[in-house]
Amino acid sequence: MSTSTTGASGTSTFKPALWTPGDWNALFGFGTNILVNMLVLTGLLRFVLKMPDSLVFGRILPSLGLMMCLSTFYYAYLAYKLAQKTGRSDVCALPSGVSVPHMFIVTFVIMLPITLRTGDPIKGWSAGLVWVFFQSFILMIGGFIAPYIRKITPRAALLGTLAGVSVTFISMRPALEMYMTPQIGLVCFAIILVSWFGGVKYWRGMPAGLVAIAAGMIIAWGSNLFGLGLGGLSLKGVADAFANFGFSVPLPAFGDVFSGFEFLGIILVTAIPFGIYDLVEAMDNVESAEAAGDEYPTTRVLTADGVVSLIGCLMGNPFINAVYIGHPGWKAMGGRIGYSAATGIMVVLLSWFGIISVLLALVPVVAISPILLYIGMLIGAQAFQATPVKHAPAIVLALTPHLAAWAKLQIDTMLASTMSAAQTVGGLAADKVDAVKTAAIAALPQQGVLYHGLEVMGGGSILAGLVLGAIGVFVIERDFLKASAFALAGAVMTYFGFMHGEAVGIGGGLGVTPGVALAYLVMAGGLYALSRTSPSASYSSHSDIPIAAPAE
Repeated sequence: MSTSTTGASGTSTFKPALWTPGDWNALFGFGTNILVNMLVLTGLLRFVLKMPDSLVFGRILPSLGLMMCLSTFYYAYLAYKLAQKTGRSDVCALPSGVSVPHMFIVTFVIMLPITLRTGDPIKGWSAGLVWVFFQSFILMIGGFIAPYIRKITPRAALLGTLAGVSVTFISMRPALEMYMTPQIGLVCFAIILVSWFGGVKYWRGMPAGLVAIAAGMIIAWGSNLFGLGLGGLSLKGVADAFANFGFSVPLPAFGDVFSGFEFLGIILVTAIPFGIYDLVEAMDNVESAEAAGDEYPTTRVLTADGVVSLIGCLMGNPFINAVYIGHPGWKAMGGRIGYSAATGIMVVLLSWFGIISVLLALVPVVAISPILLYIGMLIGAQAFQATPVKHAPAIVLALTPHLAAWAKLQIDTMLASTMSAAQTVGGLAADKVDAVKTAAIAALPQQGVLYHGLEVMGGGSILAGLVLGAIGVFVIERDFLKASAFALAGAVMTYFGFMHGEAVGIGGGLGVTPGVALAYLVMAGGLYALSRTSPSASYSSHSDIPIAAPAE
């Protein structure tokens, strides 16, 4: 419906409504979505990274709340200006918030390995801040280069490497947690599964995530009546949670950001390719909104995500902001301008007053695990659903470096724990730890565990998966020249340690892993020679199949 009025000067005098009845529906649905994401995020910080509550509730969450509030207010403003410009009363603001896929990536790929390596969660936090620092600038300049990157990189490669992260670092841990407390985990998983995949609607349209969390709470608290203690909840825990109930505002964290630059080599390996994915995802979500009737400028959207992410980072937030998929859904629900700004106010209240701490003491973490598994399933499935069927082998190829990286992390964690336990019980002298660990690794091949292969293949797994997936796609399409170009790029990045290496460098002049770099170079030469003798099929990396971006 259009209610535009225009004066003699050509300027619209239409004043859009800041709140409509439909905004209540969108606020409840989107607000619940954001709340679940914040609970998950807080659980990752406290129970996976073992960060102190003073850091989580006093620094990270307040800065996260500031970032998300700025984002939701800005997109409400863009919606208001669009409605005013077009004279339409049905304009819906873009949904936005902390990027869920990247929330797990920065946790499990950046902060957790560095925390385990250094034994200091503060260093892991600093590394996460640097990761977002670089991601922010990639987003800010991305509006100008995103179309080109999207054009030259096969979709199966971009989504395949992301699927590798989802299968390993996102899906495995919550799946294991579910089976450690199946009375809650599997029940909550079934509730989510039948709704989000099976289309079952719950009473009065209640979101499945909210129903699952409520069911988990009932089982966990009910089990306490029988002395079972499922979920680890207690009245004492609730009482202790009120210690974090207070008022905390964001404080500058410039020193912590720049101290994390010591891990720059590790960070760049993932920041660059995931910055590229951010660009593609944001473009797709803006295109989705345009298809629903609301045309927003891509460059302004990408710049806004980068700016608010940078502000959050400099205030201590290690998570990046993103435009969410789902604009058409919130618009169909009746959401217009107000639901976005109201969500920002809700986030500030939750994060600045420590309310999240109390909610976590009331909700068992295992009830949230199925939501994480669902996200991992969706991202993994997306790679196969949004690409041609014949590219499936290339997607599987893109998965393999992530499987190697995940397996190596499990071994490294187990070895570190074993060494620590041996020292604790007095069975291992401190000066013998490194020698015993080296001997244990050297003995692994005799047990069928090829640790060195995991180490080399899993290094820089994000880029390695992207390059291998791209080579696979172009070979399948018989476009050997482009396959050769990606193999050459793989050789260069491997030489400098962005792929198949633990850190960026030149390895004394011969490259970080010279044997692998040389192998990619030989592959590039062979594929180039093949391109000169064999006809190539015409292939466009930007297929017409739309990306079904992961649920946020």
